[in-house]
Amino acid sequence: MSEPTASPPPAAPIDPEAPQPRSTRTGPGRLLVAIYALFALSASARAGVQIATKFSNAPVAYLLSAFAGVVYILATVTLIIGSPAARRIAVLSCSVELAGVLAVGTWSLADPATFPDATVWSGYGSGYGFVPLVLPVFGLLWLSRWNRRPKTSPADVESDGSR
Repeated sequence: MSEPTASPPPAAPIDPEAPQPRSTRTGPGRLLVAIYALFALSASARAGVQIATKFSNAPVAYLLSAFAGVVYILATVTLIIGSPAARRIAVLSCSVELAGVLAVGTWSLADPATFPDATVWSGYGSGYGFVPLVLPVFGLLWLSRWNRRPKTSPADVESDGSR
């Protein structure tokens, strides 16, 4: 005869009053950080190569790509840090990113001669599957979720600067 096997312990009930994770890097935030990091690397590398090798061909496009890379780096770093101050900076960087995608996207369609080479944000990010257009929206939604969270400990209140 075989010996009876022990059943797994029952799952712990979900406690709504349990402290919530304090990091923007949890759950979907991990994917958001990974995508921002990928765009930070790709936009910065692309702009660096273009500026170094053929800047005179499309200076506006290449400088805008470099600016996009800086915005993606800032968003990545502040999302990783996740402190209240970093989240405020991340909201600002996602807002600048969204405004940049909309402005450059419109500009690149209205005056294609200014953009003989595409930027990350040209055509609203069409060359990147429109990810540059939806990424800041998801970033702002994710950050708004964190900004609405109740303070769970005295450390949260002190680090936020409010009482």
